[in-house]
Amino acid sequence: MKRIALFPGSFDPFTNGHLDVVRRGATLFDEVIIAIGNNSSKSRYLPVEQMVGLIEDVFAGEPQVSVQAYKGLTADFAREVGAKFLLRGLRNTTDFEYENTIAQANRHVNPELETVFLITSPALAAISSTIIREIHRFGGNVDDFVPFPLPAYPTPTGS
Repeated sequence: MKRIALFPGSFDPFTNGHLDVVRRGATLFDEVIIAIGNNSSKSRYLPVEQMVGLIEDVFAGEPQVSVQAYKGLTADFAREVGAKFLLRGLRNTTDFEYENTIAQANRHVNPELETVFLITSPALAAISSTIIREIHRFGGNVDDFVPFPLPAYPTPTGS
């Protein structure tokens, strides 16, 4: 039976830390699906369709990695695509507390779903999509943090 892992997130944007988790996860699983979800508590910085295309380009030569956008519960989407594992990266203990709670809820919704945590590589632990968005929004260079050039963001107005 094929071991399929779902790597869910908003990936707004997809970072080198995410890239590291996917590539390491691809050595553990037969297939990794990067699943871009719609977080109802967040508004997106970059459109989902654009992020799907950018991430697909990064993994073009890696057929065991695919990208899909989805709506609804992650645990339900995992069932829909046949994934028995959720792949998650942990940078610190704060991430663990948050991810542990989500893992328990996902397991309640889909009892066949197992969450697998990978500790972030030390060189990438300080990277977060939130920080990258702020740097990018105000014209800073984020090339060291993302695996592709980010599209230009309109210059902020006001003070």
